[in-house]
Amino acid sequence: MTGKQKAVLAVLLGAQFMFALDFSILTVALPRLQNELGFGLDTVQWVITAFALTAAGFMLMFGRIGDLIGRKVLFLTGMALLTASSLVGGFATTPLVLVIARVAQGLATAIVVPSGMALLTTSFPEGPLRTRALGLNGALLSLGFGSGAVLGGVLTDVWSWRWTFLINVPVGAVLLVAAAVLIVESRAVERLPLDVPGTATVTVGLLALVWGLTGAERHGWTSPDTVISLTAAIILLIAFYAIELRASAPLAPVRVLRSNAVRWGNLGGLITFSMESAVAFLLTLYMQQVLALTPMQAGLMFGCLGIGAFLGGTITSTIIERIGAKRTLVCGLLVQAANTVVLVWLTETVLVGVVMVLVTSFIGGLGHVLAIVSYTVVATSGIPDHEQGLATGLATMTQQVAFTVGIPVMSTIAATQYGPLQDGVATRDGVLAGTTLGFLIDGLIILVGALAISAFLRAPQPTITAASNADNLAPLRPRTDPSTPREPMKEN
Repeated sequence: MTGKQKAVLAVLLGAQFMFALDFSILTVALPRLQNELGFGLDTVQWVITAFALTAAGFMLMFGRIGDLIGRKVLFLTGMALLTASSLVGGFATTPLVLVIARVAQGLATAIVVPSGMALLTTSFPEGPLRTRALGLNGALLSLGFGSGAVLGGVLTDVWSWRWTFLINVPVGAVLLVAAAVLIVESRAVERLPLDVPGTATVTVGLLALVWGLTGAERHGWTSPDTVISLTAAIILLIAFYAIELRASAPLAPVRVLRSNAVRWGNLGGLITFSMESAVAFLLTLYMQQVLALTPMQAGLMFGCLGIGAFLGGTITSTIIERIGAKRTLVCGLLVQAANTVVLVWLTETVLVGVVMVLVTSFIGGLGHVLAIVSYTVVATSGIPDHEQGLATGLATMTQQVAFTVGIPVMSTIAATQYGPLQDGVATRDGVLAGTTLGFLIDGLIILVGALAISAFLRAPQPTITAASNADNLAPLRPRTDPSTPREPMKEN
């Protein structure tokens, strides 16, 4: 990589890492935040739900808008919004202000993550450079998720829960300035109008989907609120597909949605993210309610996951170059599946439990990153530069939806083994039985997904196009290369 490419990569990876932290940094801080601001037991979940709802619901829309108006413009807008909303959240004195700040953080995530990923994929051509960049991105993404709980616990114990917000302010300001100076604008060559009907139906449909999934954890899968939300989501997403078939300038061209690599690559992403988030949830229950570890101790235990993830990110690009993205995706899922099934043998013995959690977290983090990087490579391969915002928007939307799918599904499965509750809390034996069953089902789901992808995913073929972000790709190469003319692809 050139010096400028390394600088651009550092900015983009820094932003992705910061947003990954925001998903988990508040987990440990919730009890103190609840007591200090006066959240009720039935309303504190909005601190998490408000973020997830807006992040997932608007991801695809902003991914496509970035293709049209410019990814750098959106990236800078999102970073500014994150910095400002984090400042508001850090000084919030009422639950309403804090929830509004979390909504703004989720919206900033929906803006920055797909535009940042599109800038990354258009800054590096398909092949070793892009794979290496995506490998580092996957490593920092998983490291951010894994270390968020650790950092949140440290900040909350040493200073205050408010620093879980305020830490974003100086970091966000630095990244905002660096991005404005270093990153070159990137957008589609052909400026097509925004597909308003398609945008409206998919955005509301995704909001309904996430609302229903998060509500299922609180109210149950058969509650009217859950059933109505999920039914509305299915109807709206079907309507979105029908609209895209007939739209003159579709938000998501059907040929992209039907692409073998996009379809099966995103399925791999959905499986690895949903099942890994479920494992983290089940391990948290096990460590705190079976092993009786403190929240701080439980958070530190996840540090091994971050170490494994970072190590995996440094070697994934080499593995993909040698065996291909498809085989790496299948291998990563198989490692994750086998590692999860091993957790079925967890016991109430503290020493045995701690050792098993540390070892499996490390190995699971490594396998998880193999799957993350390779699914991203697969899901964005063969897509021309002017549609990279859409492709990365689909990939990152898959991540957001996956985070909301895994936990309610596995919490429902685990709850079937809890038995009679004592003052609303399951017994130690009940939690152990529930979590081990959850690990078994989790591992089997990943295994079935890996076998299906192995059977039906065709090895992705790289697209041959000039890089739209040529200045980031190779500063000495002219923006327009006459030897590789670009023609906009016909929609549908």
